[in-house]
Amino acid sequence: MEVYLGIDVGSVSTKMAAIDQDKRVVASTYMMTMGQPVKMVREGMRQLREALPEGTVVRGVGTTGSGRQLAGVLVGADSIKNEITAHAVAALELVPEVQTILEIGGQDSKIILLNDGVVVDFAMNTVCAAGTGSFLDRQAARLNIPIESFGQLALESQNPVRIAGRCAVFAESDMIHKQQMGHSTKDIIRGLCQALVRNFLNNVAKGKEIRPPVLFQGGVASNIGMKKAFEEALGFEVIVPEHHRVMGAIGAALLAAETVAKTGTTKFRGFGVADVEFATRTFECHDCANNCEIVEIMMEKTLLARWGSRCGKWDYVENREDLAAGGA
Repeated sequence: MEVYLGIDVGSVSTKMAAIDQDKRVVASTYMMTMGQPVKMVREGMRQLREALPEGTVVRGVGTTGSGRQLAGVLVGADSIKNEITAHAVAALELVPEVQTILEIGGQDSKIILLNDGVVVDFAMNTVCAAGTGSFLDRQAARLNIPIESFGQLALESQNPVRIAGRCAVFAESDMIHKQQMGHSTKDIIRGLCQALVRNFLNNVAKGKEIRPPVLFQGGVASNIGMKKAFEEALGFEVIVPEHHRVMGAIGAALLAAETVAKTGTTKFRGFGVADVEFATRTFECHDCANNCEIVEIMMEKTLLARWGSRCGKWDYVENREDLAAGGA
């Protein structure tokens, strides 16, 4: 089997996917980053190695997400692209006529608008946590409900309450108030889903025309209560892809395939990176008033990469100087 790997390293979760020559997902993994991206990249590579048939050949690898530059250095990426590009590429492969992508992850959310297969606009919300996966996890824990049951309970509600959802703090306070007034947990959960959708549409998607087909991606798309709330607010169907949690990784794999098709070779270090020790260290450059903090990535005793200087003086990536800027 010949595959392309995609790695999406976010602040909350690390996702990986392997696609075959027909662009089908043959293996994937989803892990919490837990503030240890290097460890999670190694663990993800270990899991993919075990999931893929023996003798599988990796033709290329791509990275995306907030930790794409770091992951790219660790695995020897052929393509390093931002998450807007990766999510759009994955969505277009699944639904070529898609016009709107709603993506809600662990700590941020975004909307991507497309026209004739080209991204024409996007917006991200990285300020307020309301509506993100971490916020929903916290509320599920506070209500003593498994997050897996959150969406189903929302659908069972007959009289959802209205909850203020413009701020995570206010939403939580309002939920507590509604509980004290005697409203059922199901009605509170349904009201919360509706509030978070209003928050998304009034902030992230403010002033933007949402046109179908609409794809709902990211970990929060697993919550069928949120899917239903989006459909009620928009008035049309919202599509949740089968591999919605790893769409960014799938997009990164597809982008890697495009790159390798042009170069004819891959810089993938191999699954052996799962067994190699990496170390990160920093130092300050005092050559000017900026006092930049420089980060170095070491593989055993070999310097793989260095970045962090505003002037670019210290930037270095082993065999790939073009990766120093982190990709488009």
